[in-house]
Amino acid sequence: MPGENLSRDEARERAALLSVEGYEVSLDVRSAVGEGQDEPRTFRSVTTIRFRCNEPGASSFADLIAPSVTAVTLNGKDLDPGEVFDGTRIALDDLAAENELVVDARCAYSRTGEGLHRFVDPEDGEVYLYTQYEPADSRRVFANFEQPDLKAPFRFEVRAPEEWTVWSNGAGELSDGVWRFAETKPISTYITCVVAGPYHYVTDAYERTLPDGTTLEIPLGAMCRKGLAPHFDADDVFLVTKQGLDFFHDHFDYPYPFGKYDQAFVPEYNLGAMENPGLVTFREEYIFRGKVTQTSYEARANVILHEMAHMWFGDLVTMVWWDDLWLKESFADFMGTFANVGATRFTDAWITFANRRKAWAYRADQLPSTHPVTADIRDLQDAKLNFDGITYAKGASVLKQLVAYVGQDAFLEGARRYFKRNAYGNTRLGDLLSVLAETSGRDMTAWSRKWLQTAGVNSLTPQVLLDGDGRVAELSVLQEAAPSHPELRPHRVAVGLYRRTAEGALERYARAETDVDGPRTVVDGLAGAEAPELVLVNDDDLTYCKIRFDATSLATLRDHLGDLTDPLARALCWSALWNLTRDALLPARDFVGLVLRFASRESDIGVLQMLHTWAQSALVHYVAPEAREAAGRLLAEGALRQLRQAEPGSEHQLAWARFFASTAADEADLGLLGELLSGTVTIDGLDVDQELRWAFLEPLASHGVADDSVLAAELSRDDTASGKRHQVRCLAARPSAAVKAQAWAQVVESQALSNALVEATIAGFAQPSQRDLLAPYGEKYFEVIARIWEDRSIQIGMDVVRGLYPSFQDRPGTLEATDAWLTEHAEAPPALRRLVLEARDDLARALRGQECDAGAVTG
Repeated sequence: MPGENLSRDEARERAALLSVEGYEVSLDVRSAVGEGQDEPRTFRSVTTIRFRCNEPGASSFADLIAPSVTAVTLNGKDLDPGEVFDGTRIALDDLAAENELVVDARCAYSRTGEGLHRFVDPEDGEVYLYTQYEPADSRRVFANFEQPDLKAPFRFEVRAPEEWTVWSNGAGELSDGVWRFAETKPISTYITCVVAGPYHYVTDAYERTLPDGTTLEIPLGAMCRKGLAPHFDADDVFLVTKQGLDFFHDHFDYPYPFGKYDQAFVPEYNLGAMENPGLVTFREEYIFRGKVTQTSYEARANVILHEMAHMWFGDLVTMVWWDDLWLKESFADFMGTFANVGATRFTDAWITFANRRKAWAYRADQLPSTHPVTADIRDLQDAKLNFDGITYAKGASVLKQLVAYVGQDAFLEGARRYFKRNAYGNTRLGDLLSVLAETSGRDMTAWSRKWLQTAGVNSLTPQVLLDGDGRVAELSVLQEAAPSHPELRPHRVAVGLYRRTAEGALERYARAETDVDGPRTVVDGLAGAEAPELVLVNDDDLTYCKIRFDATSLATLRDHLGDLTDPLARALCWSALWNLTRDALLPARDFVGLVLRFASRESDIGVLQMLHTWAQSALVHYVAPEAREAAGRLLAEGALRQLRQAEPGSEHQLAWARFFASTAADEADLGLLGELLSGTVTIDGLDVDQELRWAFLEPLASHGVADDSVLAAELSRDDTASGKRHQVRCLAARPSAAVKAQAWAQVVESQALSNALVEATIAGFAQPSQRDLLAPYGEKYFEVIARIWEDRSIQIGMDVVRGLYPSFQDRPGTLEATDAWLTEHAEAPPALRRLVLEARDDLARALRGQECDAGAVTG
């Protein structure tokens, strides 16, 4: 729609002109239930905004995306909605110094997870509502000034079906059929929230004595759909919540400022979670319906703590505009792991961060769309796409480097001063750097310019010179940068030297910390050490870089990777080897071979599951096409062997079972999956619960063994919202031209599916084993994506453009078709072009990897 994509310049102009004193929002969502509603189904939204104008007589606008507006009143004067409302904006002319705007609108319920999402549970027919706004979808629910620096207090009231409960940011109570909520502190529009429906709700409380002797009492709540209540382990959610609140109070010296702390696990959620103060929302997949490994519980704890960190970094102190999105997301990502290690049972969370989270950053930082941590965000479409691996994982990695650079005490003292000086306000990069400069005594300007204001990832490679006695004469670190992003950065690193012991363990015997700066840095502290078999640059994972190896170290890893006793060192080596594979410096089958040889010795379950993901990706994208079938058979054989050898009932057994299902392709393996489903064959200790049943059914469906009748029978067993998503994915996975045509039409030609079912259909449609069947859709993709981007919400547009790109048509012709589209659509929205460029880069990288893999055999 015209005006929907708010620009940074417009936001600056409006912020210079207006300041907001408060909102009163009244919603009537009784229309969410019942038959025969209008289409789109709508609800009444009445908003009163009181605001100041610095230039009386000036004009501005309010934001609202709604099917219709019933009435608009500005300073007591009725305005004609047909004249002042264009579908996305309400024109406001001749403003006074003090203003009151009242907007009465009919807003639409969402089925895309944006705005006020309406979900009907297929299990029992119950209706559930929740809001999701970031970066700019509160305007789909009430009229406002939709930008983060126009903060204000909010008062919400909601009329809902009488059997429902309603929650918002503030504490609420029901009176005369209306839920009324306490006024919030000044907050941004995008973190306001409403959740309503017959949710299952559990309560607890947190207490803490503050330094002044007063007691801080925080009511705690956690909720989910009634259908998930039997699986809801609220006690563990509350445990992590209380541990987190203790941790952040200990380190931040600023009491939690938003009253209560509710956490809602909601259906069909687009994100992992959202930091709405007082009412955090999470995707309900964090409630586990079957057995999962500790990696899943660790990930949930990390997300809980990430969102909690936002109460300070993001909610209390908020960036002025989305350029400085990192001021909340990078900090929350770092603090999530920092608190997980420091406060919970997940004391090895930095291993997961090094192996999993940073892999996301490394990929994003090598795409053509990479950007500095402090990004150039021109408009809301840019903002939506910048919730990426740079803003989150690279930013968090850079902050970990910053802690090593300035010291943890100085870093945390800087955070404390930052909160106290900027509470309930908005900040930019300079506001944070100034307090860190105060507390550390370091010049933060040069550090920021190198780390926050440039893009790209550096590579660090050890160079070892030995003397005549076989000792280290000189050990240096070589730093390189990509030609497209040539910045060399200062790195505080630890360099570890490893040798095998008499018992065969590969252990560190020497370590030195140093500041790497420039193209070559000598590590003086390691001169004279015994000759190493492995040199690990960035030991302990202090900095953000791609680790490379010298020839001796790489040879050692090929033969003895499983002998490394330190789990973090192993995780770093695995990550480095994966980067070498992605960079076409290590043949993909070599990486697969390393996984087959050494993954069984991996003690950290999160690392093991990441290795499974990487091995599958290597097979699908980087193994030479002519060798793909044989490599896949070796992976399946290895997975089945480890499944049978794993300790019965262990989480390693579960991980190998899921990996075996993902690699199963021949008749015998598919037959075994079928027998495990039917119970005619069992593996000691392996509980084939409902979630594992669906994991086994997808490969059976994609290889034509499980047809629609089998999938329908499974749905009757699991007739739930989760079961429906699984069934939709499996149905779209079947190897039939008719099935693919139907799935394509459901996603591309229709808007009937919700966001969750769009996601499930795309996931089922795009099967790597069905390259020939998918071939006709390569050309169709480029014919439809411009229209999809124009017609759909940005979330659905992103899902379709990313998910349907013909990545399995991995040949030069697909690159040529992509380049042709980019040339012909030079004026397409930058966000759309970015998605296509990223997909192109992944495909080009895959082709280079396949060439490397083929050359390793033929050369």
